Amino acid sequence: MHSLTIEAAEKRDLLDRGYSRRQIGQVAALLGAAASVTSFRPAFAQSQAARAVAGAVQIGANECWTGPFPVAAEAAAKIVAQGNRYDPGDLRGEFIKTVAQVEGVPAEHVLPWPGSGDPLVRSVIAFCSPEKGLVTPNPTFEAAWRAAAWLKAPLARVPMAPGKGADVKAMLAANPNAGLYYIVSPNNPTGVVTPLADLEWLAKNKPADSVLLIDEAYLHFSEAPSALAFAKTRNDVIVMRTFSKLFGMAGIRLGLTFADPELHKRMMRYDGYQVTGTLPVTALACGTAAYTATDAIKARRAEMIAVREDTFAHLKKRNIAYHAGSEANMFMLDWKTKPAKEMQAALLAQNVQIGRSWEIWPTVSRVTVGSAEEMSKFKVALDKVLMA
Repeated sequence: MHSLTIEAAEKRDLLDRGYSRRQIGQVAALLGAAASVTSFRPAFAQSQAARAVAGAVQIGANECWTGPFPVAAEAAAKIVAQGNRYDPGDLRGEFIKTVAQVEGVPAEHVLPWPGSGDPLVRSVIAFCSPEKGLVTPNPTFEAAWRAAAWLKAPLARVPMAPGKGADVKAMLAANPNAGLYYIVSPNNPTGVVTPLADLEWLAKNKPADSVLLIDEAYLHFSEAPSALAFAKTRNDVIVMRTFSKLFGMAGIRLGLTFADPELHKRMMRYDGYQVTGTLPVTALACGTAAYTATDAIKARRAEMIAVREDTFAHLKKRNIAYHAGSEANMFMLDWKTKPAKEMQAALLAQNVQIGRSWEIWPTVSRVTVGSAEEMSKFKVALDKVLMA
């Protein structure tokens, strides 16, 4: 990991926010190696994939069961021949223009990233400090927790009720002076959507100097409305997306944030080199082609929903408990009195690799919705394990 030189004004800002001089050096080191956010995230999908068991049914990392749309894969393959250029034909500009047109947002509010891990961790660093904490639901995607712990920023984890979205009023009460409020909707791991009205309430009632980060990584799997309107009209809300899920581009690495330009500048203020400036040309070409594939997006969403509902029907028939309300490509399977880790191992012995559990629910496992064939194998394995 290499470090960057932080300007004097930026050092003053960090000192004012409660950082020690030693911590300022750590911030510089981290942001100087933005791609190393993996140091925070043994629970990230990428590290999960690295632990994947060869030959097993992979329904544990929330990956899409198939690759990019054919039109998107073709665009990525075509641009490989021009991989000697940093940005042939202004691919980055075309990507931003396409996203802005599809979403109806100003182009200057769109910022692409190599995935969504970097802007998530960067948001914690930019808006939290030893005096300004992080508030999230629990359970949720843990990378932000690890970043807050590294910063020694106060962390409040507000329990979620099974089948419900984030309790925004409890989140505000947990820390009325936080620097960042982070909500994934649909949530990871539960797949439950937090209603727009609740997100709007939190945006209006949180401290004026704090930021609300809404992570919509799984939104395309749902028919729920986006929170993009808040990012268009407010200067304290960030909406984050990734192409790793429905678009089938987890290994290609492409993500987005939508925010007021000044808010984006605050995310980059300790980093002299904007990591978003040069992105893989294959990712940009693939993402641009995928974003306008409306019919393919709808078809893939419908396919996932059909497989998920078929799986739920099987669980109901077998009287196997699960948390209702998922609108994403995952659900929470409740083993009741059996430890989730033991059941995960039992299914792996049947060559089916499901997801992990969270500390708040030690008897509940996250299961990714895979292809119809994969979920058929899951159902067979599940029956064998429960009958053993």
